[in-house]
Amino acid sequence: MTARQFPDGFLWGVASAGHQNEGGNTTSDTWFAENVSPTVFREPSGAACRGYELWREDVDLAAGMGLSAYRFSVEWARVEPVEGQVDADAVAHYEAIVDRCLELGLAPVVTFNHFTSPHWFASAGGWLNPAAPDLFARYCDVVMAAFGDRIAYAVTMNEPNLARLLTWIDLPGFVRDLERATLAAASEAAGVPRYRLGNVMLPEEMDAMADGMTAGHRAARSAIKARRPDLPVGLSLAIVDDQVADDDASVRDRKRAEVYARWLELAREDDFVGVQNYERVVYDGTGPAPIPEGTPTNDMGSAIAPLSLAGAVRFAYERAGVPVLVTEHGMSTHDDAFRAAFLAPSLSGLLDAIDDGVPVLGYLHWTLMDNFEWIFGYGQQLGLHSVDRETFVRTAKPSAGVYAAIARSHGADL
Repeated sequence: MTARQFPDGFLWGVASAGHQNEGGNTTSDTWFAENVSPTVFREPSGAACRGYELWREDVDLAAGMGLSAYRFSVEWARVEPVEGQVDADAVAHYEAIVDRCLELGLAPVVTFNHFTSPHWFASAGGWLNPAAPDLFARYCDVVMAAFGDRIAYAVTMNEPNLARLLTWIDLPGFVRDLERATLAAASEAAGVPRYRLGNVMLPEEMDAMADGMTAGHRAARSAIKARRPDLPVGLSLAIVDDQVADDDASVRDRKRAEVYARWLELAREDDFVGVQNYERVVYDGTGPAPIPEGTPTNDMGSAIAPLSLAGAVRFAYERAGVPVLVTEHGMSTHDDAFRAAFLAPSLSGLLDAIDDGVPVLGYLHWTLMDNFEWIFGYGQQLGLHSVDRETFVRTAKPSAGVYAAIARSHGADL
């Protein structure tokens, strides 16, 4: 018998994001919100991983692992720090990343909006602004004109469904209050009536924000396709593997309707859908079923469930009907042994889904290195490499070697 392997052309990569890695993203909305008082962000991003300076080292790290794809985001706030004014140096910076990827045999997977937007965009109401879709499309056209001819996949926006998903997580009430207080403080500090972020939302505005993002995705896709009709375009979604403990699927199905339905329907218009999975949650007729005592958990408090990836991918394909690109998957844990042991069974389950006919284009692990995890600051660790917070030296963890071996063998040993 021959070894079972992933299909030819399957992409093996890592995913990263500008604000979380670059540092000094001072013209962005998130930087502004991190530094008002009160703020829901545990700490400011500051220098992050100094990725804006060390980007070449990071791309080389990915290539050195034997990978074939590198996902990164272009920071709109750097490209257009003032409304209508393009920073040519910033555009050239991201173009250099694309060219380095190609030089090293990495397919550039480019995210056009990974939560963060320019300060001026948030000051105008963010995605609540009727002009937002056109503004976003104009920026996407700038990026495409510069280096769109050389990228492999375009992800318009990252997890536009995340805010709604978080309403299904039992966060303490003070967190919700602090989110509201953060937006109020940012609005006051900016001297505007409504300062709005893409990843800190008020419950009463979530539908309107989603409407703006839906229109923004469509406008961006049109702008991208106008420059390059053959470029695969999609968006990435946060998808939990939601399962049912008994015969009552009512709660699980209500969650699916609230969190995913709009976006998976939208994805039917696209070339692919990006799936980002980190956990499985099991529901009975009243809510989440308790995790059995003694079950190993990650730092999110979820049971470690390697088959959650395959479950999320199968669900996304069933509803969207387009090929799937795993744009993120990983684990928040301070114990890298858990991450290292998690990779093979997760990818074996993904290969089972492919064998069952689900078209999966590739797998991009989140993330190359420990970085700034939004409101959690630097307390969460999801990287294949650690980063010294003073010297910014990147050091491979054992999981990096495990993943590299799987990628190099194309999954032959799973």
